[in-house]
Amino acid sequence: MPLVLDTPRSATAAALRTRNCLTVGLVNNMPDAACEATERQFIDLMQNAAPDLTVCLRLFSIADMPRADHVRQRLAGRYRDVAELWDAPLDGLIVTGNEPLAANLKDEPYWRTLTSLVGWARRHTSSTIWSCLAAHATVLHADGIERRRLKDKLVGVFSCDQVADHALFAGVAAPHPIPHSRVNDLPAAALSACGYRILTRSELAGVDTFVREERGASLFVFFQGHPEYEVDSLLREYRRDVGRFLRGEWQHYPDAPQGYFNAAATDLTEAFRARALAERRAELIAQFPTAALEAGVEHSWRAAALRLYRNWIGYLKSRKSARRRPATAVGDSSRAASSTPARQARPSRTA
Repeated sequence: MPLVLDTPRSATAAALRTRNCLTVGLVNNMPDAACEATERQFIDLMQNAAPDLTVCLRLFSIADMPRADHVRQRLAGRYRDVAELWDAPLDGLIVTGNEPLAANLKDEPYWRTLTSLVGWARRHTSSTIWSCLAAHATVLHADGIERRRLKDKLVGVFSCDQVADHALFAGVAAPHPIPHSRVNDLPAAALSACGYRILTRSELAGVDTFVREERGASLFVFFQGHPEYEVDSLLREYRRDVGRFLRGEWQHYPDAPQGYFNAAATDLTEAFRARALAERRAELIAQFPTAALEAGVEHSWRAAALRLYRNWIGYLKSRKSARRRPATAVGDSSRAASSTPARQARPSRTA
């Protein structure tokens, strides 16, 4: 897929927006250490999901998100403030999660802005993807569904079964592997009772993908997992968590991701765990066997992720075509009026 980044300094993207291309927004809420990698992951997916389409990708950040100064400086050249989103004509939107900072989502510093996105996206996009914590925040805000704390962190690559037919999963193998990395979960019964449709789930990880479909509104797609993850994403998270244990920030040594490492790599994780428990000190993280472990992982979810995003992009394309068809059948004055979209209302800041 020809993909153009529409940054504040971009000139090419402005011309592309007047042509027959899809415009997708990415609100990147990931913490500083994962922000750049998350951007790279979604760019890679969009580039490779549908090679016959042109996508203009616009990057947005939330000012209330805690950031180091050097990260804010980097984002300033590539990202727009989310306040500019309210007037941005988009076909689709992706909103990422964040590592939880508060026990109650409503206490997160970006809660008000994130929930404002929910009402705006419902009215002004053909479809929006809510990833991980963003999915939890959306269902809490919209329907009061509380996430529940898991006894232990759920992390690994889990086999997911399709439990309902949907065009998003056309051509996706069943079952298919998807990475999960979270400490909270959404109860399936509560989602179903509030009108959400569960599409995929795992016996071990629970609900994976679910949707909300309302007439005249955006198709909301929710992921508790991370199809966008790169092959080493879980490895980098695991090393980060081991480092937290070695520095004394965590009481318990983290479990290795389930279903992720091959047998040889699993042996390495066990050997390093034994050493870390015996020699607990911050400096030991420098000897973490990152390279050897990377050789023991496989990008087993890549095919499913590409197919899923290909189907999502196809949905955006079909909705854009459907919106344009009526305009070709009316008079010149109607066509002229339809070519200039009305200014979109900003969402209530008290949503």
